[in-house]
Amino acid sequence: MFNLTKEFLEKHKANHTATEIKQQPLAWQELVSMMYQRKDELNEFITSVYRKHQQTRVIFTGAGTSAFIGDILLPKLRKQTDDQVRFEAIPTTDIVSNPEEYLIKDMPTIMVSFARSGNSPESLASVSFGEQLIDDFYQVVITCNKEGKLAKKVRNNEKSVTILTPEKAHDQGFAMTSSFTCMMMATYILFTPNVFTSNAARQVIANAEQLMDTVAVQVDDILQFDFDRIAYLGSGSLSQLSHEASLKMLELTAGKVAAVYESSLGFRHGPKSILNDSSVVVLFMSQDTYTRKYDMDMLRELSGDDSNMKVIAVTEKKDPIVEELADWTIAVNASQNAFTNDFHLAFLYIIFAQVLAMKKSLQLGITPDNPSPNGRVNRVVQGVTIHEYKE
Repeated sequence: MFNLTKEFLEKHKANHTATEIKQQPLAWQELVSMMYQRKDELNEFITSVYRKHQQTRVIFTGAGTSAFIGDILLPKLRKQTDDQVRFEAIPTTDIVSNPEEYLIKDMPTIMVSFARSGNSPESLASVSFGEQLIDDFYQVVITCNKEGKLAKKVRNNEKSVTILTPEKAHDQGFAMTSSFTCMMMATYILFTPNVFTSNAARQVIANAEQLMDTVAVQVDDILQFDFDRIAYLGSGSLSQLSHEASLKMLELTAGKVAAVYESSLGFRHGPKSILNDSSVVVLFMSQDTYTRKYDMDMLRELSGDDSNMKVIAVTEKKDPIVEELADWTIAVNASQNAFTNDFHLAFLYIIFAQVLAMKKSLQLGITPDNPSPNGRVNRVVQGVTIHEYKE
């Protein structure tokens, strides 16, 4: 798996992480089937809320990786829906510390909670604050753990619905990988007015299967360069995806690799200062003709840098100009059919970032399944006190 033997993965405590990255295409297939079987029930729940109110606010919320799901989804879903639905992404960590700033009493709200374990104190508190402060409050819980506190909390609530990812997506490794992509895909299927359970899903899954078989060779070549800083860049949804990609590197290397993220245009406005001779920049390139022009401008600028830093272009298709400018080019679409939007590409781009982070972790002598054995950070957050709140 990823050019690593099972014995090596077990010895170096990377088996969970590697397996959970590798299994994603299969987990997605199971998820798509599950969502299709429940499509009428789920659609009726969402549309019934929309019918009751002139405007509905949909809040995507979670902490850490779970919070980034909403950030990535927003540009796509806002474009597809009318003014009756107002999508927002607000981390639970913001809601809990400032509930009255983010929760509106007289605004009908669907709170969509993303939770791998469903035991995060902030997730549970955000729901409680929603119930306390919002008059018309509905919930969608998207979780990987049917026995988690969050799933149990809403089990008999008629104003809520729970979506469980395939059981295998309840990641046992420290970093969220298949749990992240499954929850993101489930949410898109639930809220998009377009169909994602047929050709589009098959295209993503087929290319992911192929990428799993080829990406390790490219990653191993990249790791010949001894970097200790990495910047992930992208535009639109891919800018938000870069947030998750950078966190994977930071988590799995226990902070030994400094990781940042930014938009392709925003990188010039200060964040570019991080670059030195031991830096790598990963550019998630858009398939949109207009947006790609800005990605290409940044690629040319980085290529002309006179330092020893390296550039990786992650792109849909092979492109001779991109290959000439970048030190490494990762093309994720091996089929003849082009992708129609960047959100679909995000599922493939993040695979590269996950594998790079895991293998860099191993190169540094860190154990990916538990990169923080001293307990500084934990798989389920600890040390959070939820203070009593009075209106």
